[in-house]
Amino acid sequence: MSRYTGPKNRIARKYGCNIFGRTRNPLLHKPNPPGVHGAKRRKKSDFGHQLEEKQKLRAVYGMITNKQLILTYKKAVKQAGNSAHNFTQMLECRLDNIVYRLKLAPTIFAAQQLISHGHILVNDKKVDIKSFQVKQGMKVSIKEKSKKIKIVKEAQESANEVPEYLTLADDKCSGTLGSIPLVEQIPLPLLINIPLVCEFIAHST
Repeated sequence: MSRYTGPKNRIARKYGCNIFGRTRNPLLHKPNPPGVHGAKRRKKSDFGHQLEEKQKLRAVYGMITNKQLILTYKKAVKQAGNSAHNFTQMLECRLDNIVYRLKLAPTIFAAQQLISHGHILVNDKKVDIKSFQVKQGMKVSIKEKSKKIKIVKEAQESANEVPEYLTLADDKCSGTLGSIPLVEQIPLPLLINIPLVCEFIAHST
């Protein structure tokens, strides 16, 4: 299973946003973009702009691979309705993202680790695939023996808000996807032109 191990703070500085929701804000001491004195970049071409939007989307959802992004897009196109909306909703309903949104993990990378190590249950059954699609009505929870893990406790005590399409249980150890999220309900940390990403993928595959 592919896992991103590169420099996360560098990516956050590149986009000028604490994109991964880390407790220690990477922009606090180094607010400038990476590079020599955060030098200004040349004006991007249309291709460059599309590529940047795609990279931003990959970053927001835990540095998912290009292959995963393309597969998700192809599935979204086959569904009825707006392909860009379907694409965004499918990314938002990935298990790793739902675990993060429910405050069972402090970052999406921590969520991916919890899933791969078998700490997460879906409808009371272990699921260790981070790209698993959570459907409406499904319950996502932390295993009983895993509730005392330090990063889980830290996440539960964070000030992050749980989105309205998710219902968090009173014990804060489980939650349910109450409804498929509307695009305007999805709390992306920075502005991303999703239709432009779809256009880029469609032309490159």
